[in-house]
Amino acid sequence: MRISERLDELYAIGGGPGANRPHPSAAEDQAHDVASAWLADAGLEVVVDRHGNLFGTSGRGEDVWVGSHLDSVPQGGRFDGALGVVAAIEVVERVGAGSVVVFRGEEVGCIGSRALVASGDRLPSAFLELHVEQGPVLAAEDAPLGVVTGIVGYARGELVFDGKAGHAGTTPMHGRHDALVAAASRILEIRDAAIAIPGAVATVGQLELEPGGVNVIPSRVAISLDLRAPDVERLDALLDAIGYESGPRTEPVQFTGSARRAFTDAVVARGLPAIELPSGAGHDAGILATAGVDAAMLFVRSLNDGVSHSPDELSSDDDVALGVDVLADALERLTSR
Repeated sequence: MRISERLDELYAIGGGPGANRPHPSAAEDQAHDVASAWLADAGLEVVVDRHGNLFGTSGRGEDVWVGSHLDSVPQGGRFDGALGVVAAIEVVERVGAGSVVVFRGEEVGCIGSRALVASGDRLPSAFLELHVEQGPVLAAEDAPLGVVTGIVGYARGELVFDGKAGHAGTTPMHGRHDALVAAASRILEIRDAAIAIPGAVATVGQLELEPGGVNVIPSRVAISLDLRAPDVERLDALLDAIGYESGPRTEPVQFTGSARRAFTDAVVARGLPAIELPSGAGHDAGILATAGVDAAMLFVRSLNDGVSHSPDELSSDDDVALGVDVLADALERLTSR
């Protein structure tokens, strides 16, 4: 199957283990060169914009874009981003309509799509993105595909806890002012606050301790916060429950237009359950939707407990093939209007 062969070719770029095409790197450049050759082989007109994003236009329905990204996290998965690009080339060639887009730097803040939107360049009338779920929901539902309702909003920041340094062996337990103990208690409260709000998640991924000695009571601890929820109401509720006044944050994005309906109709036409779910991760589709583009995403079921950003990332050939067929159907529906 050509899809699988091309995924293997991209996966080998940069060397293993896993996918290693970080932005910016020679490996990401090489992946774009490979994709550019595939676009030319498909008979598409190949263009690179001033931001480094790669396009392949078909000559019909060019204002409907299909695509994703080719950069990866270090030791990432075989499918993340790459599937959306390989599938886009496949369906634009098959349907004979639409444009393929390969964005730069999605894994480091959607650099390519953000630059495109910010610079006032031409935007599409619709954008379709096929992506692996990167989670366990579809596997639990025994569903090969899912239509994405939107991208969660998130707030990031840190909390700082002050205590008093002291000797680990000579300071009695009852007289300590341990900043890490205070931080640990707060982390559990943050976890419980997220559990109480359906669809919300909260993560503490980094801790910085001072003075950092193995035999010294911590005098200062800073913890990172990553707070996410599917809509504004739940994101606000999560922040309120934690008592955190966030600085800059990314608002949730909802997919509500004809592009999402095209995916739903194509799934239902195949007798499949129309599973709907939000994306807990950011994607280029969310950036375009924020700019007013009629964007939509289709998830392919992830296996291995939904693990992603890892060499263990896995989706079946059958699910991938089905996702490509639905993507082609949706593209045909949008370009035939």
